[in-house]
Amino acid sequence: MRIHFIAIGGSAMHNLAIALHKKGYQITGSDDVIFEPAKSRLDKYGLLPTEMGWNENRISADLDAIILGMHARIDNPELLKAQELGVKIYSYPEYIYEQSKDKVRVVIGGSHGKTTITSMILHVLNFYNHDFDYLVGAQLAGFETMVKVTHEAPVMIIEGDEYLSSPIDRRPKFHLYKANVAVISGIAWDHINVFPTYADYTSQFDKFIDTIEEGGTLIYCKADADLNEIVANSNAKVSKIGYAIPDHEIKNGITYLLPEHTELKIFGDHNLMNLNAAKLVCKELNIAEPEFDKAISSFTGAAKRLEVISTDESTNVYKDFAHSPSKLKATIDAVKTQFTDRKLVACIELHTFSSLNKDFLKEYAGAMDKADDAIVFIDIKSFEQKRMEPFSEDDVQQAFSNPELKFFNDAAKLKAYLLSLNYKNTNLLMMSSGNYAGFNLPELASSLEK
Repeated sequence: MRIHFIAIGGSAMHNLAIALHKKGYQITGSDDVIFEPAKSRLDKYGLLPTEMGWNENRISADLDAIILGMHARIDNPELLKAQELGVKIYSYPEYIYEQSKDKVRVVIGGSHGKTTITSMILHVLNFYNHDFDYLVGAQLAGFETMVKVTHEAPVMIIEGDEYLSSPIDRRPKFHLYKANVAVISGIAWDHINVFPTYADYTSQFDKFIDTIEEGGTLIYCKADADLNEIVANSNAKVSKIGYAIPDHEIKNGITYLLPEHTELKIFGDHNLMNLNAAKLVCKELNIAEPEFDKAISSFTGAAKRLEVISTDESTNVYKDFAHSPSKLKATIDAVKTQFTDRKLVACIELHTFSSLNKDFLKEYAGAMDKADDAIVFIDIKSFEQKRMEPFSEDDVQQAFSNPELKFFNDAAKLKAYLLSLNYKNTNLLMMSSGNYAGFNLPELASSLEK
């Protein structure tokens, strides 16, 4: 098979390119810019384009397929040439379905927790040396790539994103996988540039349920009232299994599953619900509860999800991917509940299209109320890049309904403020799906006053 990737540098795209290269396919690709770690990883496998930019001469009629990434535009010269020649063009999720249509497909959907639930399932399957393919949205310990596709594996575990499939395919990715076993972890409005109303957004999950193969299984979070209503009103011919927070206790900053007192390396109500979703999926894959509990006790979390940067007897520093209102609130609640005797300094970087939209910003009301010191950072360049009107401190304080909240739009001033605090019996939580304008978090953590 000869396959060309248009926009090969994306996190999902370059991982799929490597996976297909390992499968023995002939892979080429193009992009206008490729950042690390994709650049080094593609170079390692001889897949890095020799020059950046688009070139229609890369496209010929003897290609078996084009895989088109979201980064490409509809007027991309390579895409136009492929369309002219009649070369088969797949979106990323379409091609994943092609690679898995003869397997049992487990698809993890929802506005939050997708990566963690998927990671938990992979961890347990790996623990028992099961053969499986996968697609996950983060780099995991023990897994070289974020995608694996083989001929032999009988099952594929897929993180099902609700964002669009490609520039020429406006369907949400998770509609294309046709799950045998599906999870919906909860619904919280996001991607307002694509789904401008809450009703537009929630309807995508209703449609997702309809894509589940007849006789399949839907596993869903019972704690979400809107999701419960969608599931109850669905006429899809599938089994419906709800889940909630499992019985547990917290002692000395450690969470234990009851009744067996299984010690966990993760914490927080949201992670415990994620765990229950993963447990139900594994049950569908013939892994019993005691086996699951034994394996999950060694799960340390997905990358950037409450990842510990540094720890000592009085201070933990965490990095977390939280950026939407629901994720922000759940992460802050988790750290405060786990360490009731410590203060919490919590900082969120807003940089997605949704979070920089003035109308959407009010969705963050109350999200940081449990933090002892709440901080919002927005790199002023984010507004410039997206051609949006900057927020003032008053705008942010009003939207979060928190007059004590501190606002920074300069990374140097934010760093100076964080270093001015005393962290004795205090945790620091740094949340972003970006990079804090290039902050070195381990260096920051090592410099805190305690």
